[in-house]
Amino acid sequence: MTKIPRRRFLFSTGATLAGIAVSSSGLANFSPYYAHRRSRNPLASTRNPFTLGVASGSPRDDGFMLWTRLAPDPLAGDVDRPGGIAPGDHPRGIVLDYEIALDPDMRQVHAQGRALAEAEHAFSVHLDIAGLMPDRPYWYRFHLGEHSSATGRAVTLPRAGQPASRLRLGFTSCANLERGYFAGYRHLAMEQPDLVLMLGDYIYEQVELTRPVVRRHSDNEVPTTLDGYRRRYAQYRLDADLQNLHAVAPTLVTWDDHEVENDYAGDWSESFAAPHLFAPRRQAAYRAFYEHMPVRARPASSGLRIHDSVTFGDLARISLLDGRQYRTRGACYGAPDRGGGHLVDSISCPELLDPTRSMLGREQEAWLRGNLATSPARWNLMAQNVIMAELGTVEEGKVTAWTDAWDGYPAARTRLLRQMAAARNPVVFSGDIHSFWSNDLMLDGRAVASEFVTSSITSDGPPQDHLDAKRAAHAHLRFAESRRRGYSLVEISGGTLATHFRSLSDVADPNAARSTLASFVIEDGRIGAAAA
Repeated sequence: MTKIPRRRFLFSTGATLAGIAVSSSGLANFSPYYAHRRSRNPLASTRNPFTLGVASGSPRDDGFMLWTRLAPDPLAGDVDRPGGIAPGDHPRGIVLDYEIALDPDMRQVHAQGRALAEAEHAFSVHLDIAGLMPDRPYWYRFHLGEHSSATGRAVTLPRAGQPASRLRLGFTSCANLERGYFAGYRHLAMEQPDLVLMLGDYIYEQVELTRPVVRRHSDNEVPTTLDGYRRRYAQYRLDADLQNLHAVAPTLVTWDDHEVENDYAGDWSESFAAPHLFAPRRQAAYRAFYEHMPVRARPASSGLRIHDSVTFGDLARISLLDGRQYRTRGACYGAPDRGGGHLVDSISCPELLDPTRSMLGREQEAWLRGNLATSPARWNLMAQNVIMAELGTVEEGKVTAWTDAWDGYPAARTRLLRQMAAARNPVVFSGDIHSFWSNDLMLDGRAVASEFVTSSITSDGPPQDHLDAKRAAHAHLRFAESRRRGYSLVEISGGTLATHFRSLSDVADPNAARSTLASFVIEDGRIGAAAA
């Protein structure tokens, strides 16, 4: 991704206002002769190439990332023609146009230019826009010849430390296309959030072989290659409700396990594949994730950095965490049945308490520590993939824990909770467990932070009696409900943070109705959420 100097940008991309900068691979070398002409469509197909929609993400106070992917035949089965386009016909990529406007009707065009849909990355576009005005919405779209994409909405943030009065967030998790329709995304879009946090399991790699399904994964097989993961993402991106949510609101997106393989941990596969054999599959999945998300970092041989941070004036700092890529393998991992999540205790598995084990990896832990320590914000929010509150037991010195959640990394959790205890108004948003929770996060017998866990968009929940038993055993678990699917909405206004658990009537119904299951409020300076 090449940064274009300001002067070169004004000529090569046709910006309408000085001071706007763009980063998009290779564009610095295109001739200014083309700056004011719309790019021609080099594709033989006359189909709309913008079938997968648009998205914005990773907002800053002067810009954001913009995404689209050219795919006139998005589910094409030919591995040599991803999305129906042959990279050999366009070895560098395809040049298309973009516009950024001050109004949703795209009449007040503020900037326009060229972007490159990279052949190497399935003709996806990752456009890094900078130099815009802070704290306002913008609208954007792409053009290729006679075809135009949907119009999307992006936002710039208030500058860090500057006064900000309100913030409206949505957060989601676990959208298995086979288990239902994405009505939750539609209802969240209607709530017009400033930002959506997508906390993992954006796709599912699994296929249902025994139970009835609402919709069928198109390949009807588990992806293990780049081509397979690309088609799985394309099928999800074709969903109208998901496309609309991405067009309406910018996103911060992290992953959990199903973007690669159920319950994998770092380099370690649930199926006990040797790390050097599992690595190509993981890298293929990470690359396909990049090709379908508005993220800043590019894939490298070592992986893909997705942890990120945004600061919304003096009101909130959001730390988006990666709890999969860098984690230590599950405690006492091994055949025949300890590949994925499993129950262990510290007597038979002393590895569980090893202080060197990490959920985030030491580098990300250090980054988060600095992020919390330097925050200028009233509310310090951490968005991550799996439940953080303690669900296991401690009896006569024996710790019992499930390895695939923070319970499986107790020393790492203690390190993080100590950092949270020193931060102002720490709140954690989590997913994965297909149920709604409101929890106190405990350190040395006292609550130091609050946690809200959202239910799944579609994926089936665990038995409610299991949650009831956990609540009966742990006073810090304030609320737990697994029978409803949905999403969560957070409203921060001055001295309060309110979280609303939105539930859906029936995910098998594409027109499912929405209701509020429960609401909780945290007051500035107080630890713990009260029912509203």
